[in-house]
Amino acid sequence: MQYPIELSFKLLTFGQRITATDASGQVLMFIKQKMFKFKEQVEIYNDPQQSRLLFRIAADRMIDFSANYHFTDAEGNDWGAVRRQGMRSLWSAHYDVMQNETVDMTISEESPMKKFLESMLSEIPIVGMIAVYLLNPSYIIHRPDGTPVLRLTKHPAFFEGRFTLEKLAEIPEDDELRSLMASIMLVLLERRRG
Repeated sequence: MQYPIELSFKLLTFGQRITATDASGQVLMFIKQKMFKFKEQVEIYNDPQQSRLLFRIAADRMIDFSANYHFTDAEGNDWGAVRRQGMRSLWSAHYDVMQNETVDMTISEESPMKKFLESMLSEIPIVGMIAVYLLNPSYIIHRPDGTPVLRLTKHPAFFEGRFTLEKLAEIPEDDELRSLMASIMLVLLERRRG
């Protein structure tokens, strides 16, 4: 994959659709979140025409703060999961990326103070809109030993969401795909922020 990878979506649409493009502008994936499902389900295709299904992401339970979101390919093979750490995510977003039920990588908010300021200022009319626009979160994906491998950054935009995924260190292709799917799920869960 050619970095940086851009994840973009329209905020005012019926159902979430995210387009992932690489540094050359080529579409890598088209992500579609299923609407009106008791358990969240996301499908990842190779293009916006949805020609070929690549992956599925499915929650293991209905609406839950600490649900596991399992990744499977089109044939149903397991690719791991991502899980939000419940109470810990109240202060700053924190996710575990798992492979074979063990934590392979973690995702944490780079600046927890931004989340605190955003939640405080968002309650004030007009000031809150400006604060939410300016205080854009960024997330670091790192190995269990603390080595940062990827950074996901939200960019200011009014009618769309734009995130950039940058590579900070070399990682195996399987981990790269797993972390991309975890980033997609993070974008879907945290999209209303910033």
